[in-house]
Amino acid sequence: MTVADPCAFDVEAVRRDFPGLHQLVNRKPLVYLDSAATAHTPQVVVDAMVRATTMDRANVHRGVHELSQRASAAYEEARQTVAGFVGAADAREVIFTRGATESVNLVASAWGEEHVGEGDEIVVTAMEHHSNLVPWQVLAKRRGAKVVAIPHDTRGVLDLDAARRLIGPRTRLVAAVHVSNSLGTVNDVAALGRMAHEVGAVMLVDGAQSAPHMPVDVAALGCDLFVFSGHKVCGPFGIGALWGRLGLLESMQPYQSGGGMISRVTLAETGFGEVPMRFEAGTPNVAGAVGLAAAIRYLQGLGLDRIAAWERVLLERATGRLSEIPGLRVVGTAPDKASVLSFVVDGAHPSDLGTLLDQLGIAVRTGHHCTQPVMDFFGVSATARASFAFYNTLDEVDALADGIIKVLSWM
Repeated sequence: MTVADPCAFDVEAVRRDFPGLHQLVNRKPLVYLDSAATAHTPQVVVDAMVRATTMDRANVHRGVHELSQRASAAYEEARQTVAGFVGAADAREVIFTRGATESVNLVASAWGEEHVGEGDEIVVTAMEHHSNLVPWQVLAKRRGAKVVAIPHDTRGVLDLDAARRLIGPRTRLVAAVHVSNSLGTVNDVAALGRMAHEVGAVMLVDGAQSAPHMPVDVAALGCDLFVFSGHKVCGPFGIGALWGRLGLLESMQPYQSGGGMISRVTLAETGFGEVPMRFEAGTPNVAGAVGLAAAIRYLQGLGLDRIAAWERVLLERATGRLSEIPGLRVVGTAPDKASVLSFVVDGAHPSDLGTLLDQLGIAVRTGHHCTQPVMDFFGVSATARASFAFYNTLDEVDALADGIIKVLSWM
């Protein structure tokens, strides 16, 4: 499918897979445009989780009975599915976490405490989600290091020349968002990875917003670590993954300790298990992992390339329609964008705009989107954000534009 051929994607057939899209909100048909925060879930994911929670409900890895064996197999098959999704060379490179935020914190603790010290630098971008900024600030303060940010311009495009100047001998880690959740910018993380490796630094990519919308191959990205969240890829809440190069993970100490992550325990000492078990202490979220795998298989069945193409159609339509509205300004106009459209309107506070749109059944996100440095750069306290997914329609894009015009007439 190409952008010029939107009919090749049967969005109406796709929508039938999502029960939550077919409801009334404030007596209006729901127009859900908040997928960058949380994507809706297809029925196949619900079914997989119901089976894991009812028929295969047992602890994994150490049980010899049938239910435990089935649960263990499903859990490890989920790890294989995630590995294939990101292009991992080995399923052992996949660590299940509660989401991208915990994945970043795991690296900050298990890797950062050993490798970041006095005078070292951690390079981020100025458009990072707080989840890929605050943990590094906390680590830097604790270790006497410094966080340095790569700037972006008024379009929301990273300054790669500045990146080359900032990434240097003191750099220990480059942590960069693949797709900005507030600007939609698709960053050239592969270029940043090459810069990081040239100075012996480690490259971490926040893929929370890229994994749902485009094919991901960690080898092609040239990163050492990649994180994403289940609820943004049409999966459950409370599950996500950290991918890391096997050798790097093997060099890291455990993030948490307890049952399931040990090899041998005596009253005097503990031996830790191999990767990935070393980083999965306690009883894991088995149903979450199974649901995540079901969501990934669903996306793969549709085709990530086809998903990306349809979402480009939606974004182009929305950008054109909203740009025609007097007083509306799009925040984030990078030439390479994913399906995020943030905007402000003269004389209308974003929260008021979002509240009134909700009365029309249109769900958008308002606020700083956990990117307050971005808001500061653009001189706004908040934006309204419409984020599109492959299950959205052109009619819904038009409903957004028409809805904005309507609510502005009420203000």
